[in-house]
Amino acid sequence: MTKDLKISPSLLSADFGNLKADLEKINRSEADWLHIDIMDGVFVPNISFGFPVLKYVAELCEKPLDVHLMIVQPEKFIREVKDLGSMMMNVHYEACPHLHRVVQQIKDAGMQAGVTLNPATPVSLLADIISDVDMVLLMSVNPGFGGQKFIPHTLNKVRELRELIARTGSQALIEVDGGVNLQTGAQLVETGADVLVAGNAVFKAPDMVDMIRQMKNLK
Repeated sequence: MTKDLKISPSLLSADFGNLKADLEKINRSEADWLHIDIMDGVFVPNISFGFPVLKYVAELCEKPLDVHLMIVQPEKFIREVKDLGSMMMNVHYEACPHLHRVVQQIKDAGMQAGVTLNPATPVSLLADIISDVDMVLLMSVNPGFGGQKFIPHTLNKVRELRELIARTGSQALIEVDGGVNLQTGAQLVETGADVLVAGNAVFKAPDMVDMIRQMKNLK
């Protein structure tokens, strides 16, 4: 069992016709963070939120913001992400040829730095950066759309990442995003995940607050 399991509901699955009400439910819940996916239609085949919308979200949400940039050249938007009051800025390994520099820029801006791996990107590529990051996000679906099915191989990647973290003495958390529900969440917690990102499982649940409570108690 992971100590202090964190739940980060994914805004991508919220009801945007009733966003304020959904965010009020998140505020009342045991959710630890709010996960925000920013997509540009270039790095991933979809477009999600711009900063004017996210400014509104940041004003309403009382949870720390866990911001995941699925975009090319994410370093261009470090200031905008920081200005939202974000706690974490997560960038893709595949989008950053100068990853160490970007991680340092994020930290210099006063945020925690995360690195994301797509499903086909091996954990071993993080060996030279793992001691510098605060979190690694493993995508358990191909990024770009919500509601996809969990890729089972992700469990092996969580194990590999847990071993790398232990071997290097890194303090990085392991976050997983994609197809996470009570069933896959339990498997991920058993394997060593620290943070679960849940979209449809939370926002489509009959009782969002209760679903988050159930996820917080996974063993």
